[in-house]
Amino acid sequence: MKNCILCADSLKPEEGELIWRGDDCRVILVNDPDLPGFCRVIWNGHVSEMSELTFGERDMFMALVFAVEGAVRHVMQPAKVNLASLGNQVPHLHWHVIPRYQDDAFFPGSAWSVKVQQTPSSILEARKQKAQALPTAIRAAISQLH
Repeated sequence: MKNCILCADSLKPEEGELIWRGDDCRVILVNDPDLPGFCRVIWNGHVSEMSELTFGERDMFMALVFAVEGAVRHVMQPAKVNLASLGNQVPHLHWHVIPRYQDDAFFPGSAWSVKVQQTPSSILEARKQKAQALPTAIRAAISQLH
């Protein structure tokens, strides 16, 4: 697919940080000012549906998603972690791993809902500080998969 933003291997600093890259997948820490700790696990090749992967690829991909979720839970200590694989706007296989809190801007809706409240800046700053530990935690969790 031409012009697929997830096929592009370049990541602008304002979009986020590449945490880990393997032959088939990569993990990004998304730069989302309202949801610190938001990560994305992306299949490197252009595939739009899980059923297009082999059973082994599916297992490996989901193991990565679960490793990232575990690291996000450990580091960010959210009330809940949302896992989402939509692809409606970008039909390229990827999973969102989003720490959620009752005081986040979108709660109780999805991360793509209209903001319903303002998280105090001191709380957002504390979460941004916590999120700085995610790259190390995620790499450690992924290293245990092998």
